[in-house]
Amino acid sequence: MAEAPHTLKFERLRKRPDFLLAAKAPALSRGAVFIQMRQRTDDDPTVRVGFTATKKIGGAVERNRAKRRLREAARLVLPLHARPSHDYVFIARGGTGTREWARLLDDVKTALISLAADLDRGGTKVSRRSNGALHDAAPSSQPDPTVSG
Repeated sequence: MAEAPHTLKFERLRKRPDFLLAAKAPALSRGAVFIQMRQRTDDDPTVRVGFTATKKIGGAVERNRAKRRLREAARLVLPLHARPSHDYVFIARGGTGTREWARLLDDVKTALISLAADLDRGGTKVSRRSNGALHDAAPSSQPDPTVSG
């Protein structure tokens, strides 16, 4: 049985190899946040969390603001929804720095719940093409506009 949420220990992800491993894990985008969730194979129940924002977000001030907001959202939401022995990477998207606080918290919460539910079903929310582009793992009911005929 999983540990109670209040007994989870949290650490920050700081090394590039840890971020790269998480990049291969299931991921989900909700609103102004993109979250990657990786189940580790070690026996350490510690939850590790990392934050990043690309230059597409804006200058250093905008990126730092977005990461500060993600850190605070994670601090509030992860104790309720994190799983032991998992790594989480929060990636800021456009609007993370300016999104209404309640909506940002909801984005984080729904993404974590959806990722956990998908993991329980044995699926992956997002897969990666060989060129690094993201696409939905589940087939879309919409026809592909790039395919004719």
